[in-house]
Amino acid sequence: MKHARIAILAVLLCLATIPAIAQRGRGAGAGPAARPNMLDDSDVVLRPPFSNSTDLIPNPNAPQGRIHRFTMKSTDSKIYKGISRDKPGEVVPYERSVAIYIPAQYVAGTPAPFIVVQDGYNPKYHYSLPTALDNLIHQKKVPVMLAVLVHNGGGDGPGSQRGLEYDTVSDTYATFIETEVLPHIERDYKVRFTKDPEGRATMGGSSGAAAALTMAWFHPEWYRRVLSYSGTFVDQARGSNPAYPFGAWEYHSTLIPNSERKPLRIWFHVSEFDNGATRDESTHGNWVLANQRLSQVLKAKGYPPKYVYAEGARHTDANVVFQTLPDALTWLWQGYGVK
Repeated sequence: MKHARIAILAVLLCLATIPAIAQRGRGAGAGPAARPNMLDDSDVVLRPPFSNSTDLIPNPNAPQGRIHRFTMKSTDSKIYKGISRDKPGEVVPYERSVAIYIPAQYVAGTPAPFIVVQDGYNPKYHYSLPTALDNLIHQKKVPVMLAVLVHNGGGDGPGSQRGLEYDTVSDTYATFIETEVLPHIERDYKVRFTKDPEGRATMGGSSGAAAALTMAWFHPEWYRRVLSYSGTFVDQARGSNPAYPFGAWEYHSTLIPNSERKPLRIWFHVSEFDNGATRDESTHGNWVLANQRLSQVLKAKGYPPKYVYAEGARHTDANVVFQTLPDALTWLWQGYGVK
């Protein structure tokens, strides 16, 4: 399984370089873009050509963690029984893919910090994150930590199971992770997740990123570190929670500005050609504008955010993920302490 993970990651990294090579050829004499400081709290503008992080290349000297994969049936869930936009009002059962990454340095049965990854079977995260953690743990840039890669329940957008889980602004999804997913893993794989919220992170791309912020926002006593790629901080919930009529757009328009500062550390990115980049503000559907506004309100409230804007890139662009993920994880875990 380890060799399969390495082979798949190698293919993904090679595929990601194709657009970068094309970008490099647009201008005569174009060389590698200067590397910005990814480890302080300053805003960053990434410019093509992009390049994959060397920390996504398996290091033979770094101990490799194990990945255990399993499924969870919706019929066993008390929270998410299953819906589908094709069958509104009906219960539509599904199976959810989940994986747990356990680093080689983990001591069985001891409480460990961890990160929850939404859309956890998306190849951009499923194969890159474990390799990044292998290398970063070995380099003592992040703590010896577990990773919970949780896939969505299916579909996308309003009326889908994924949309219900990720786009709804409420504490339901965080409660699902806390009461159903984590206990299942602790029981079956003999690991223990720390209860210290400073040792709990959550991440995702697109609606999965919105879910990550929602988990931490509604339960900062559970999660305090958030990593977001092309976060869907727009109105994609379409009234799923009347308390927040504009869905995740409310984070930058009302929730953050009108609330006391919470103990959250947030790394987030948006691309120049991200979803809805040309839409008017009145649509509440412009990802670029939403993330720019999020940056502004977080700074105004005194949060320590890291905001990354990628020129020439698109929604959850693999080139951006593969260049920034190891540094993003390193920044995210600053202040926690590495043993």
